[in-house]
Amino acid sequence: MNSDFADRPAFETIRPRLQRMPFVFNSAHSGRDYPQRFLDMTRLDNLSIRQSEDAYVDELFERAPHMGALMLRAHFPRAYLDVNREPYELDPKMFRDPLKPNYNTASPRVAAGLGTIAKIVAERKPIYRDKLSHDDALMRIEGIYKPYHNTLQTLLTQTLNRFGMAVLIDCHSMPNLDKSGNANAPDIVLGDRHGSACHPILVELTDTLFTTAGLKVARNRPYAGGFITKAYGQPHNNVHALQIEIGRHLYMNEATLEKTSNFSSIQAILQKLIALYARLDLTELLDQQLAAE
Repeated sequence: MNSDFADRPAFETIRPRLQRMPFVFNSAHSGRDYPQRFLDMTRLDNLSIRQSEDAYVDELFERAPHMGALMLRAHFPRAYLDVNREPYELDPKMFRDPLKPNYNTASPRVAAGLGTIAKIVAERKPIYRDKLSHDDALMRIEGIYKPYHNTLQTLLTQTLNRFGMAVLIDCHSMPNLDKSGNANAPDIVLGDRHGSACHPILVELTDTLFTTAGLKVARNRPYAGGFITKAYGQPHNNVHALQIEIGRHLYMNEATLEKTSNFSSIQAILQKLIALYARLDLTELLDQQLAAE
């Protein structure tokens, strides 16, 4: 099966002229290039199909390459392919053909309809009119998912070789958690897999910057970090991964997906965060922290 992205890039790496900081920013869910074949397969309208997007997150962090960091961003949408899953987390009920026995068909994410190829978008709306072929899954996973992860691994390895350490910032957005009237609902959720994916001092610094900006910050609840944070965060190998979830209510209308007037303010806060990262001598900082422990 020919790739839906045979005539255009499914994702891109954005590099500074000179990488000056050991950071790789990843925006895997902000893609908004919907292949026509995919749209023809869905029962949803052009707005509903976008409800799973981390809309504009790549733009919120767009200054990162200008400030000396690497950035990887998807063009393909999350509703089409989710690279923040294992490669073969698939729901067999979605396919006409039997799936291979080594596929992970029983994960909680598959059960929720949110596997590598999602069954639903937000509010549990089914995506597809008909069942898919196994070849369709392979086209997306072998042709896009695996090259995406190969690229991300290469960027982290290059950074580790250059600086002696690497930090992956996995950039996401989340629905407003205050819809049920919870006044203490966070604006930002930092996920480090409960301390296993990232050195705590990086989480502390990030938390402090957001809190100083007047935002409510939570850690690991309800988002502790997905597959990418878990797979790449290896502090014992000098590779740290931190997932940042930004409340969509801060910068956009969640119903219409239109940016609000506050978009530039949130963008400016994130620019301050990137500038903070750029100023850090992380090798010295982490060495001092380890010595203190």
